[in-house]
Amino acid sequence: MATTTATIDIQVSADRIWQLIGGFDSLPDWLPYIPTSKLSEGGRVRSLTNEEGGTIVERLEAFDNDARTYTYSIVQAPFPVTGYRSTITVHEVSGTQSRVEWSGTFTPVGTSDEVAIALFHGIYADGLAALTKTLGE
Repeated sequence: MATTTATIDIQVSADRIWQLIGGFDSLPDWLPYIPTSKLSEGGRVRSLTNEEGGTIVERLEAFDNDARTYTYSIVQAPFPVTGYRSTITVHEVSGTQSRVEWSGTFTPVGTSDEVAIALFHGIYADGLAALTKTLGE
């Protein structure tokens, strides 16, 4: 099993960041790579469409509003992995500074750990950079 984590410190309160990213259907609000998200199964499954028109289906596995975190798994995606599980967490550093962490574990299929790690680390790092831009940082 491979793992990767990307983090970013942002000069914005944790509550404000969580208000933007804490909804399971909120990716289009801050992640340009995902312009469309549709919920099903009572909000537990999201069907995402990426910029190229590809589909990614993810299931909400755990949600903790107080801890500002949620975990999801991939049901269907064009990625060379199985057993994918990822967590997004917003940590309060101070009243006006936060650390956002996006981590994932997965088993590469038909590719090396290094290639799969680089793929997801890039997605997470680019996503956190987009979050910073959306927040006006």
